Amino acid sequence: MNWEEFQQKKRWAGEAKPSMKRRRIGHDYKSRCIYMITLVVKDRQPLLGHIAGDGQSQPATMQLSALGVAVQQALLNVSKFYNQVKILTHKVMPDHLHFVIFVTESLPVHLGVIINAFRVACNREFRAMKQRGDINSKHNALWEEGYNDHILDRKGQLANFKNYIHDNPRRFALKRSNPDLFRVRRNVEIAGLTFAAQGNIFLLDAPELLQVQCSRKMSEEEIKKACHGFLSRARDGAVLVSPSISKGEKVIMRTVFENGFPVIVLRENGFVALAKPEGRFFDACAKGRLLLLAPWEHHNERLTITRVKCHALNDMARAICERNLNET
Repeated sequence: MNWEEFQQKKRWAGEAKPSMKRRRIGHDYKSRCIYMITLVVKDRQPLLGHIAGDGQSQPATMQLSALGVAVQQALLNVSKFYNQVKILTHKVMPDHLHFVIFVTESLPVHLGVIINAFRVACNREFRAMKQRGDINSKHNALWEEGYNDHILDRKGQLANFKNYIHDNPRRFALKRSNPDLFRVRRNVEIAGLTFAAQGNIFLLDAPELLQVQCSRKMSEEEIKKACHGFLSRARDGAVLVSPSISKGEKVIMRTVFENGFPVIVLRENGFVALAKPEGRFFDACAKGRLLLLAPWEHHNERLTITRVKCHALNDMARAICERNLNET
């Protein structure tokens, strides 16, 4: 596959425009269920408070503004009007709000009606404070249109989302301290290819970039031996590059990553506007140990990666490493 074909893959046919505010098709939003809801302040203005601490030497804590207190109280009041719902956990952030809501029994209205009623209550407080001169905003409403929902329908999701919400201030502080490491860069040219990138772009300048590509037919013993070799190279300063598709690639990249060495990961799915790495990738990104590269646009659908894309990603990883050799 040549570079022109790579570029054509960037315009993968049939992809829907990215949206973080879509509803799940066919889901009954009146039924018993648990959701994580996210609302965002217009223009991302930090009207709800500020984060104290850097999340590293000092714990990061959210300090609510008067409006933030009003938003929190309005959220906790939701159950008074709809006794079929419980707010399991929440976190007011400077420019957005996360909460987990449990619909304990069938609702008389769509969940969106309840969220809209909450938004109306917040807007009432927002306008009153704006009229008094306590808030400076060009808008007449607090929140952006729409909201994002995650439906929790798998074991372990609730605990994961609770941890995510409570860890939000620390991640916010880390992003504030390292903005360039979290900013999504578009149209980054590497080895004649164009990527979207997030993370430490300077990893591309490492003295040695080493591709990790493993056959799916490798035995456990072969994977173990290869893993030992790649880990040794990482200790010597090599930065590993791979899309981590096959079992061997995943084991090697995970082992090197968990041992604290930097990695460059090629991903099939692109980045939404405010994308951020998840889980351990987030902390690695803050420490400059991670670079994510995406040659294609973001898609909403959960797609099984095709054989063509697998080969394309591995060819791209090889081209990046060869580019590094040619330039040195």
